[in-house]
Amino acid sequence: MGFNHYNKLIRNVLRTSRSTTAIRRRSVDLQTTSLFSTISNAASYHLNGGPSYMRGAVFWEPNKPLTFEDFEMPRPKVNEVLIKTKACGVCHSDLHVIKGELPFPSPCVIGHEITGEVVEHGPLTDTKTIERLPVGARVVGAFIMPCGNCFFCTKGQDDLCEAFFAYNRAKGTLYDGETRLFLRGSKKPVYMYSMGGLAEYSVVPAHGLAILPQTLPYSESAVIGCAVFTAYGAMAHAAQVRPGDAVAVIGVGGVGSSCLQIARAFGASEIIAVDIQDDKLEKAKLLGATHVVNARTEDAVSKIKDITGGMGVDTCIEALGNPKTFSQCVQSVRDGGKAVMIGLTLSGAKGEIDINHLVRRQIKVMGSYGGRARHDLPKLVKLAESGIFNLDAAVSRKCKFEEAGSAYDDLNKGNIIGRAVVEIM
Repeated sequence: MGFNHYNKLIRNVLRTSRSTTAIRRRSVDLQTTSLFSTISNAASYHLNGGPSYMRGAVFWEPNKPLTFEDFEMPRPKVNEVLIKTKACGVCHSDLHVIKGELPFPSPCVIGHEITGEVVEHGPLTDTKTIERLPVGARVVGAFIMPCGNCFFCTKGQDDLCEAFFAYNRAKGTLYDGETRLFLRGSKKPVYMYSMGGLAEYSVVPAHGLAILPQTLPYSESAVIGCAVFTAYGAMAHAAQVRPGDAVAVIGVGGVGSSCLQIARAFGASEIIAVDIQDDKLEKAKLLGATHVVNARTEDAVSKIKDITGGMGVDTCIEALGNPKTFSQCVQSVRDGGKAVMIGLTLSGAKGEIDINHLVRRQIKVMGSYGGRARHDLPKLVKLAESGIFNLDAAVSRKCKFEEAGSAYDDLNKGNIIGRAVVEIM
């Protein structure tokens, strides 16, 4: 009888313990659910009594004007950062989307080279990211936003990030297959060209951001994320320019003119700028060009050969995305030289190459889309901070947020020398 009483007592204790544990677990689950509900439901997305919505510039269909719409406040997810956008560059890649030359989901928010201030981190973001990019930090964003985990990212080739091309460029989303942009009220999804930078707030994967020091201004520094970033990728990784090299750049707009500055920084001895606008060529001289060629009045290939004693250049950069200049680029390099294509164009456009010349003279033809954010973006910030890269000279125009549409119109007409920047502050 004593044994039975003891056994019954043990069973009661165990039953009570299990019941208490289950209650505690349910309590913890409810607290966790409540926590993530709080994180998801806005309190942290209008900090310090700030707004619960924002404005953004929306592209609806080709050759139609951008419109400014109200959005729900974007919500970052794990290892993503919510940025209060301060400035966004005006780039030809966006213009290709606006004109329907590059297929991209719509409606979307364009703009892909930004600066801004860190406002919030997504739930479960790792502590190292939070320490590197604390709330209140000034940042610059690269248009190629590496996931950090794919085959190429693990090899350090952020510029080939599989998630970026499979999700953002193909579908207009971030890497869970979802956009972070929804119209206010209707909650209609709107796609993102990179981070969708022409908006008052942007969600950016943390690997695509670098700290911007107080010594660098928000507006001029926006161009680091694409114009400078693309130029650096072409010069450092594709061309691997060395001191004493001869370099030609065909097309000296925002990206091409940045190539001139990077070539100078790398110690190129001859830097040849090719364009059809005299005003751009005059500015090119200030950015490092030792020679200029107006391809409207001169044969660009012959002139480049003349300047280099008949040899051609070690590296020629094509920054326009045009079949004619593609061919000129290949013809302008010396035997064993590199022709690097960085200009985008109408989807499906083809460039022609003389196969025998390519084979016999060991010409290297390669594409380059941009730099490698985790490694290159901090370096470019230092180049700008030291004055080696002149941001003031790179930016030729600033405009208000409401003037973004007219800035793209002027870019389309060739009326912008260098880079225009939209100030969203």
